[in-house]
Amino acid sequence: MLCLNDSIRYDDPSLQRLLSAVEETHTLTALLLAVWPLARTLAIHIVESVLAARAQAPTCWPPCPTCGTPLRSKGLATRQVTSLFGPLRWRRRVGRCPHGCDSPLVAPLDVELGLQPYQRSSGELQALGCALAVFVPFATAAQLLGWYSGAAVSPRAVWGWVQRAGGQAMATLHEALQAVATGQLPPEEPRAEALTNVPLVIGADGVMVPLRPDGGQPRGKTQWCEVKVGVLARLGQHRTRTGQVVTRLAQRRLVAVLGGSEALKARRGLEAVRQGILHAPRVVWLSDGARGLWHLFEERFAGHATGILDFYHAAQNLWKGAAAWLDGRTTQARRWFGWARHRLRHGQPDGVLADLAEA
Repeated sequence: MLCLNDSIRYDDPSLQRLLSAVEETHTLTALLLAVWPLARTLAIHIVESVLAARAQAPTCWPPCPTCGTPLRSKGLATRQVTSLFGPLRWRRRVGRCPHGCDSPLVAPLDVELGLQPYQRSSGELQALGCALAVFVPFATAAQLLGWYSGAAVSPRAVWGWVQRAGGQAMATLHEALQAVATGQLPPEEPRAEALTNVPLVIGADGVMVPLRPDGGQPRGKTQWCEVKVGVLARLGQHRTRTGQVVTRLAQRRLVAVLGGSEALKARRGLEAVRQGILHAPRVVWLSDGARGLWHLFEERFAGHATGILDFYHAAQNLWKGAAAWLDGRTTQARRWFGWARHRLRHGQPDGVLADLAEA
């Protein structure tokens, strides 16, 4: 603490108060909680110092977008952006056309830093807010960001970040889908290339999710909408501590769309190519009995994969057959169903199918 005290300027009383708070703590938890505001403040000082030094460097002025004349400096202007460490403030040079063209002020340092003209929050803060919003409501995400950064973040701002990130992701997705439609196959993921000898399993199902009618607001009656979800997984062998070899998912990728099987078709095909369906040694399509999903299989995956009805729905239909054939309330129906389900689970469906055909 002595060398840290010596290195901090004594003309900043806020840092001295934070240092005193750190020295007065007793438990480890209190120490870490007291150090965090100090770390944020020091980080802000460092970043603002670097930005101030960059602002003093010679500026290469771009041409005016209207007349083409190189812009001329109009002096220094203050910029403020909320970051993970709190508000950052610095001054940088701004320029304008010397001929008075109707064009906004230009700040070359902002362009170099990747900042938009009216951006008020940094990219890493927005990225963390979007990640939190995947798991918690916008208001909770905003409160967590406030605790972390020490700055006020509104739920509406987090909602706006998510909408912007979603729009960018959708634009990237549509570009990839258009490329596939013209015959340009996407490259495989590096992880998929490393699993070329591992079987690929593809599955799909539909779920109902509750949505609000007003975006970003909790008001309004809940609307239940269908979401089609697809999963692509690699099956690998794993040896447990006891030496037993078990099958485990080596990699998973999810594809989802708000709509039916038709809307899922193109996205599912795109992700299947990325996951190496063209080079996998074995591909399995595992799904329930929904006709739309099996139409998707026949149209897109039948040439590469083996279609399998999942065991749960197969057993469900076995019971329907037993109930229709032998009356589900009888002991004979329950006995036949147990026998048929056991054979089906252990890969012996021929006798089951023969019984059903005879019935």
